[in-house]
This record gives sequence, structure tokens and C-alpha cells, in this order.
Amino acid sequence: MDYEIRQRVLKIAEIFLSDKSTVREVAKKVDCSKSTVHKDLTERLPDLNQDLYAEVKKLLEYNKSVRHLRGGEATRRRFLREKEKRDDTAQD
Repeated sequence: MDYEIRQRVLKIAEIFLSDKSTVREVAKKVDCSKSTVHKDLTERLPDLNQDLYAEVKKLLEYNKSVRHLRGGEATRRRFLREKEKRDDTAQD
């Protein structure tokens, strides 16, 4: 594995844990794709640092366990925004 890739993997893992972020949020911060971030965290990190990987794995599992809640909340906000738009145009 290249030195640059190793550094990227460790940087991504640190950001992921320090911010308690999602894969998407980290991908935006480091300007990589979600696929690259996920591969770095799940496949490359275990070869570099097992202890760090154990922490990352816990957060990945937590994010997976609450994704249905986050999705539902996003949908609720979307429909509230659409309702507000309809109400605003009806008042005009």
C-alpha cells in the first residue's frame, strides 16, 4: 500500500471518529467518494491499525443501526418543507 494511501486511510479514520460522522460526511470533508471512504475504513484500515479499526467498526455498526431513523427524519423534514411551500403559495 502506498504511503499516501496509508496516510489517507488514517486521516479518514481519525475524522470519522472525532466527529462521530457518517461515511457521506467524511467523504465530503476529504473530497473522496463514499465508496473510497468505506473501502478505506473496512478493508484497508484493519491492515494498518487493528485498535483503530475496532473503534471505527463500532461507529459504522451504530450508524447502520440508526440509518432508518435518520432516513425517516429526513423524509419528515422534506414533507414539512413542501407543505410550507404549498401554504406560502396558497396565501399569495
